[in-house]
Amino acid sequence: MGTRPVRADDELVTAAKRGDAAAWRELYRDHAGRLLLWLEARSSPGGEAADDIAAATWLVAAERIADFHGNGSDFGGWLFGIARKHAANAGRRTATRVKGFDTLAADAERTAASPETGILADEWVRRALDALPPRERDVIACTEVLDLDVASTAAALGMTAVAVRVARHRGLKRLRSHLSAG
Repeated sequence: MGTRPVRADDELVTAAKRGDAAAWRELYRDHAGRLLLWLEARSSPGGEAADDIAAATWLVAAERIADFHGNGSDFGGWLFGIARKHAANAGRRTATRVKGFDTLAADAERTAASPETGILADEWVRRALDALPPRERDVIACTEVLDLDVASTAAALGMTAVAVRVARHRGLKRLRSHLSAG
């Protein structure tokens, strides 16, 4: 790993607000990999590419950084929240386009890998996560796979911190029971 100057979170965000390219590079380095991984996990076959949604997310973040209030730790949750909204819009656009096609039935029959395929290598883990409701699956992906904290996960998913904790607890409980039964 290369060395980079250590900045306080507030200083990093303040520098990014001023348009400091080094600050933006640092924020990008800190969040881009996790953001892309998360978007790939949430993507659906035939939808917009995760890297396109990530690029749109960074563009919005750059345009709206002046409206952001928080520190570098809060920035991740804010960024993931923007990405969640872009992904939802992309999903709606895709659904609208697909409705008119005669190939909808053929697409539904086509077997596609689960969203976790890019993240999780073991088949039993994929099956266990597929058994979870989407909300719990998203929370588990954020907290356990991407290692986001509760506040960042809440901001990313548009939930309260309490709802994240409850969904995480329920999801982990379901996984434990699924694994003990299997």
